[in-house]
Amino acid sequence: MKSTGIVRKIDELGRIVLPIELRRTLDIAEKDALEIYVDQDSIILKKYKSSCVFCGSNEDLGDFKTKCVCAVCMKELKEE
Repeated sequence: MKSTGIVRKIDELGRIVLPIELRRTLDIAEKDALEIYVDQDSIILKKYKSSCVFCGSNEDLGDFKTKCVCAVCMKELKEE
């Protein structure tokens, strides 16, 4: 893990502000979803990417009854 040297305080609602430099570097825009991971005593934020509920692929996604499904799995579903 690489340190940025940036320190932020948590406000009274438990929020922090991600500096614009980091958001630009990591292509994080307003309203983007972030996944939160915990690794021992570290909190890791990662930009959320939708993925297929069956195979985990995040290419060529579509919706099937409110779930993300890739084109390959969608084809398999139609064949059954």
